[in-house]
Amino acid sequence: MRLFIPVAEGFEDIEVFTVVDVMRRAGISIDTVGVSGSVVTSSNGVRIMVDKKMLEIKAEDYDGIIIPGGGKAVDILKRTNSLLEIIKRLDSKQKLIAAICAAPTILAKLGVLEERKATVYPGLERELPKPRDDKVVVDKNIITSQGPGTAIEFALKIVEVLKGEGKANQIKNDLIA
Repeated sequence: MRLFIPVAEGFEDIEVFTVVDVMRRAGISIDTVGVSGSVVTSSNGVRIMVDKKMLEIKAEDYDGIIIPGGGKAVDILKRTNSLLEIIKRLDSKQKLIAAICAAPTILAKLGVLEERKATVYPGLERELPKPRDDKVVVDKNIITSQGPGTAIEFALKIVEVLKGEGKANQIKNDLIA
């Protein structure tokens, strides 16, 4: 099982760090992938060095993607054609696509959410075809969540879908979540 998380300038810190941490605790391989370079700065000024650059990856190498939010970052991701193509390829193969905060709007723009329920950062519901108020929504291969405050629940749901409820509960207990 190998996932990646695209990281663009202005990414939401909690959504990236929480997801990466929980995936690695679960034994799920996850690469941080810089959209514009090797060092990326979060919305709160935290600089990280990513594992790979966007130009170095191919959809075939991954079993899924987790897309974080952050207003500026989501705007950049929406304009990153190579990423959009990878998302479409992953969806065509029914591979995992998870998005949190404003990131589900990327999926809506691509038509990926056309027949699926999803949630999004409050106030952006009009951008989704079938918005829901839940903190985390699973519909087929798509998992969506509302924002930074739901990041642990979101990450645990991904673990549950990929590794089972037992593994998710073990991590939840370890985190005292």
